[in-house]
Amino acid sequence: MKKDNLHSEFKKAVAYVSNYIEPLPPDLLLKLYAYYKIANQNYNNPGSKTPLINAFKANALFQAKNLQPEEAMELYIVLVKKEFGIGTF
Repeated sequence: MKKDNLHSEFKKAVAYVSNYIEPLPPDLLLKLYAYYKIANQNYNNPGSKTPLINAFKANALFQAKNLQPEEAMELYIVLVKKEFGIGTF
């Protein structure tokens, strides 16, 4: 996927998830969280006030630590399309 198209698709996928109103499974949310953070090169510690949630988020980031930002964007897009049954945005 070309870089401009990748960024555009990623923004659309993020917007889709952000506007989704139904509850999502925690494991899906954690994967999306990790891919999003890596894609945006945001390596700050998780900011939840709940230590257990921070631990899960930190673990999700650790599992995806070897991804490059572009890879994380692609995985985010693929995951959203797969889990939400979307062909294109």
